[in-house]
This record gives sequence, C-alpha cells and structure tokens, in this order.
Amino acid sequence: MTFDKEKILHYCNSISKNTLMETLNIKYIDAGADYLIATMPVNPSVHQPMGLLHGGASVALAESVGSAASFLFVNGEHSEVRGIEISANHLKAKREGIVTATAKIIHKGRSIHLWEIRITDEKDSLISLCKLTTMVLPKRKSLLIPGEGIEVEPTEQ
Repeated sequence: MTFDKEKILHYCNSISKNTLMETLNIKYIDAGADYLIATMPVNPSVHQPMGLLHGGASVALAESVGSAASFLFVNGEHSEVRGIEISANHLKAKREGIVTATAKIIHKGRSIHLWEIRITDEKDSLISLCKLTTMVLPKRKSLLIPGEGIEVEPTEQ
C-alpha cells in the first residue's frame, strides 16, 4: 500500500464530521508511517471551571488521534479499531491557544496496538502524556432491513 499523507489527513478529518472530534474542533494535520498528529484549540469550550484545559478534553484528543492512527494500520474493509484502555498524566496547565497531540506507535501486534500520545503546547512544552491501547476486531456486518432502508447492528450471541 502506498502512503498518501494528504489522502490520510483528508480521510481522518472527513470522518470527524458530526462527532466529538468536530465538537472539540480537532484537526488532523500530519501523518507518517508510524505517527499521526492532530491539534485542538484551547478556549472556554474545553475549559474546566477554573478556566484551564479540562483533562477530559485532553484525553478525548489523545484517544481520537491514537484510535485514528491504529485504523491506518488495518484493512478497514475487514477490521475495525476500539480503544480499550487509556491513561493520562496531566503535567502542565493550559488556558488558551492550541495543543498538539502526536501519537507514536509503541507496539503493533495483530490484535493489539499500544500508542504513546504526547500533547504539547505552541512552545513544545509537554501538557499531557497519554498511553492508549487499541484492539483490532473483525468488522461487524450491518444488516439492512428489506424495504425499510434501516441498517441495524447484529446482536451478539
């Protein structure tokens, strides 16, 4: 498979429509063979009551970029990715500006991926350090209800 950075970035940004990533204004800005980078503005919409970047917003950014990066390693026609564990250390407060999340692969197995996500500010100061584990699963087939135009997920047995 040929690595097409622009196509990857376009795909990651286009699937973010009508999701939490769009709500948080997360934008994918760079990609490589073993990393993905996204940004998020820091403003009152992602603050906690003390006027600082909410840790949950940082974790949402980290999981978004890490999960998207994992998806780039799998065949999307046959597999899907789920975040199964995330941890975060919030090291520095941030009130405004932009934070940048860089997800780099630590372990790439057939069914488990482990990512380190570094969230930094405009001066490259470390804001949060996160670790994300994702699981690669067989893609579920959706069922089309004939005549109804409704797709449903099959129930697990």
